[in-house]
Amino acid sequence: MKDICSRSLTLKLIFKLIKEKMAAEAADIDVGSRKDHRWSLHGLTALVTGGTKGIGYAVVEELAGLGAIVHTCSRDEEQLNECLSKWKLKGFTVTGSVCNLKSKAEREKLINHVSLLFSGKLNILINNVGTVITKPTEEFTGEDFSHIIGTNLESAYSMCQLAFPLLKASTAGSIVLVSSVAGVVAVDVGTLYSMSKVSER
Repeated sequence: MKDICSRSLTLKLIFKLIKEKMAAEAADIDVGSRKDHRWSLHGLTALVTGGTKGIGYAVVEELAGLGAIVHTCSRDEEQLNECLSKWKLKGFTVTGSVCNLKSKAEREKLINHVSLLFSGKLNILINNVGTVITKPTEEFTGEDFSHIIGTNLESAYSMCQLAFPLLKASTAGSIVLVSSVAGVVAVDVGTLYSMSKVSER
């Protein structure tokens, strides 16, 4: 139940921020045209990292449902293709790439692909990718440290840098870092995960 509530709160905050940003910087977009009276992201472009499960999957669905053109990525090609098929059946405009964001070369390749896909402009970057290893602090290894910090923190920071020219070119760019309650209070997920998430608050 705590995970469900936390996910719901995270999504509400994400879309509240996007709504406010887009209203301020792209006031020419018709935000009241939808029957359910929610705002519209019609025609805006979005990159969601790790969008094939969990919070990332929900974010992709919400953005695409609001009319955004979305690109996502995953390390699992089979899972990615399965999600893309589901989204196509729903009428969503979503594309995807197989990518391990721990790799600098793969991050650069992803951004280059997104740049070509969206004609050099990006409106929304959702840094969602994350991983966790649960064990006592004294049992973590240097490899564990590199894996968690590289995936959760370094990749997000690097993606912000790489995407900056595209976000700037759109004249209405938003960046969302998906943090965690583990970065605020002590929870049983391991200190490395908590440390990586507190830096994204």
